[in-house]
Amino acid sequence: MFKGHPKGLIPAALSNMGERFGYYIMNAVLVLFLCSKFGLSGDKAGIIYSVFYAGIYILSLVGGIIADRTQNYKGTIQKGLLTMAAGYVLLSIPITATATNQSWLLPLTCVALFLIAFGNGLFKGNLQAIVGQMYDNLEAEAAKKGEEELRIAKSKRDPGFQIFYVFINVGGLIAPFVAPLLREWWLGVNGLVYNANLPELCHQFLNGTIAATNENLFAMMTTVGGDITNMTAACSKYLQVFNEGVHYSFIASVAAMLISLTIFLCFKKQFPTPAKKEAAQVVEYTKEEKLAMAKEIKQRMYALFAVLGIAVFFWFSFHQNGMSLSLFAKDFVKTDALAPEIWQAVNPFFVITLTPIIMWIFGTLVRKGKEISTPKKIAIGMGIAGLAYLFLAIFSYVQGYPSASEFKAMSVDAQAAAKANWWVLIVLYFFLTVAELFISPLGLSFVSKVAPKHLLGLCQGLWLGATAVGNLLLWIGPLLYDKIPIWQCWTVFLAVCLISMGVMLGMLKWLERITCK
Repeated sequence: MFKGHPKGLIPAALSNMGERFGYYIMNAVLVLFLCSKFGLSGDKAGIIYSVFYAGIYILSLVGGIIADRTQNYKGTIQKGLLTMAAGYVLLSIPITATATNQSWLLPLTCVALFLIAFGNGLFKGNLQAIVGQMYDNLEAEAAKKGEEELRIAKSKRDPGFQIFYVFINVGGLIAPFVAPLLREWWLGVNGLVYNANLPELCHQFLNGTIAATNENLFAMMTTVGGDITNMTAACSKYLQVFNEGVHYSFIASVAAMLISLTIFLCFKKQFPTPAKKEAAQVVEYTKEEKLAMAKEIKQRMYALFAVLGIAVFFWFSFHQNGMSLSLFAKDFVKTDALAPEIWQAVNPFFVITLTPIIMWIFGTLVRKGKEISTPKKIAIGMGIAGLAYLFLAIFSYVQGYPSASEFKAMSVDAQAAAKANWWVLIVLYFFLTVAELFISPLGLSFVSKVAPKHLLGLCQGLWLGATAVGNLLLWIGPLLYDKIPIWQCWTVFLAVCLISMGVMLGMLKWLERITCK
């Protein structure tokens, strides 16, 4: 699997894996944490999540521009890791939210999220640009040896980004277990038991929305070990202990950032510097060559923006796994044995196990002379994402599920009787993961192919910027989820995926022609 790839690939992947581990610890619990700590509704927490998630990728444009202009990619990456660590330190401080401090505590939390987003913007796209430069250098060396060697070197780029992507998901696989385990450990220390739905009811009681005699609140508080003789004290204590456990898990994110920084520094000399070599060659171009280059750059940027448009809608659909799909796991699926956040580990598990299979399939097609182009792989991926939502829409329709707000108004017993079994999430994430493997790592590979050499950081930032635009739309998922029967919510995402696939297929020949240049 690793044969013939640049020697700096694995250290870069390990550095990224450490950062992703810290990030996914936080990401696995962020929406539920905002709801449980501040008493926010799912849609309001979703707006903060959407802005934060979008900020990560929008700020990658800033990080790419900084690195391209200074040509200090490695220094920019190091600053990004330190900035993220500072954000996680702020999140790890266990201050209990009250009516008197929420006016500054919620903004402080948002400042911490901004630091994480800005640090990620400095780090993420620029590390990907370095990986792209590794393959540029590999192909340049192979070109000196002959056409066959160059063909083999070019065939390594897509698998290389898939390997890089696997390491990202190793961190993503482990991380969702950390926050729930620490939170439940802290609850246990204080004589309490975990219940994902109780914090919302506690906030409603403390705000005067429901009475202490509320059937659902009374039943849940009894099962978790709360003192029902004083419901105000019981709810306050549960919220405090519940959220303290989450705060402590962010300390693990700080440690992960420092580990990632250590790996990067140890292997820094193995990493190339994108665009530096290109800048030294510009003076050698003739006027005609410069005009030809300008035309080619324009065509490449058109192709890049066309694929970015499709990527917007993929991430809008796929990243519902941290929004409406996470809420679906909490509300509609039997997760008594596991916290709903842990189900987010299913996706990286499938990434790790399915990537070698997909790489083998793609490699076999290459050897048989039937290679599938990167744009076609992306189009296929959109169709597979549509299958995930088709499955969930049909299942929800057959079950007769109402909107989430109507479902949560039902009695505890009625909800329990209607909840789906765990296999529904397994099937859902299987299809979404296969789609992801056709789009995300190959999208990075596509960008590295078409990006002008002096704009590698910016173009990787543009890819992440497209992800940001998709993330800005994430709030639509929880909004639909709460307002309409959820099968209709999933049908909206099905339509988005199918339309995007059709558009991509319509541009296929043009994109393949540009990519082959």
